[in-house]
Amino acid sequence: MKRRELMALLAGAAAALPLAAPAQQRAMPGIGFLSSRSPEESEALVAAFRGGLGQLGFAEGQNLEIAFRWVENRYNRLPALAAELVRHRVAVIVAAGGPISALAAKAATATIPIVFTAVPDPVKGGLVASFSRPGGNVTGIAALTVELDAKRLELLHELVPTADAIGVLLNPTRPDADSQLSDVQAAARAVGRQLVVLSARTEGDIDAAFATLARQPVGGLVVAADPFLTSRREQLVALAARDGVPAIYQWREFADAGGLMSYGPSFAEAYRQAGIYTGKILQGAKPADLRVMQPTTFELVINMRAAKALGLTIPQSILTRAEELIE
Repeated sequence: MKRRELMALLAGAAAALPLAAPAQQRAMPGIGFLSSRSPEESEALVAAFRGGLGQLGFAEGQNLEIAFRWVENRYNRLPALAAELVRHRVAVIVAAGGPISALAAKAATATIPIVFTAVPDPVKGGLVASFSRPGGNVTGIAALTVELDAKRLELLHELVPTADAIGVLLNPTRPDADSQLSDVQAAARAVGRQLVVLSARTEGDIDAAFATLARQPVGGLVVAADPFLTSRREQLVALAARDGVPAIYQWREFADAGGLMSYGPSFAEAYRQAGIYTGKILQGAKPADLRVMQPTTFELVINMRAAKALGLTIPQSILTRAEELIE
């Protein structure tokens, strides 16, 4: 073997060491970061997570290793990657990208601490015993995302009160998709509007859903809370603009990308808090003693450029409640 080839081989082996080495040989604690999303559209969130860790004195590459595992919305890969992190004996598993990641992590281990990010109802989903006393090895940050889908429909109705029908786009593969739909249906009945239900679990399904919308007398669209739909925000915003559909979304990232309106907690703040909880566990805290955090503030963000392009006048009643107007 030539020297150049030997050096390349050794370099490749060294790069694989952080996850291949047994836990007892690690010089630094290791975190397993398991996400249903993709690294490209999660950069800002990972930065917020690292920021939370930094508040407790942890920095990747200095006194901490992070092993990232991304399934890029292929949810069936989550159990295998969660099991892989368990085999490598990471100190903490961070389950990001909704309840499906957290459920996969919990199914893989009853001993390694798990910190979830942005899970709608961890008690109802069976992740923790209660918000104040989680019990077991799981805690994290509740998001109240699904619970706000009904509120988003109410805001959209306030914006387009003459619309006889409102559409809702959901991902049917969510563990709580049925209850999510039930809440939105109840909200539509409360304001006396017909609800047009559309489903999307793939990129092609989103295109098909908007093709269906074009054939329906729908005055607006609620894009329901879901990690997959969040990962396709640029596609969703572009299609809504193309077809002239007023739409409301869960995270401000949609409004930043050109979407009309968003309402929900701060996504970045949830990841920062998850970083803080992870740091506390590395310092010796037990998940059972760390209460599940819940958001206390919610952001209504309106993209005024999008409103102008749609020919909409935002009512003063909505403007006064907005956290931010994107001009």
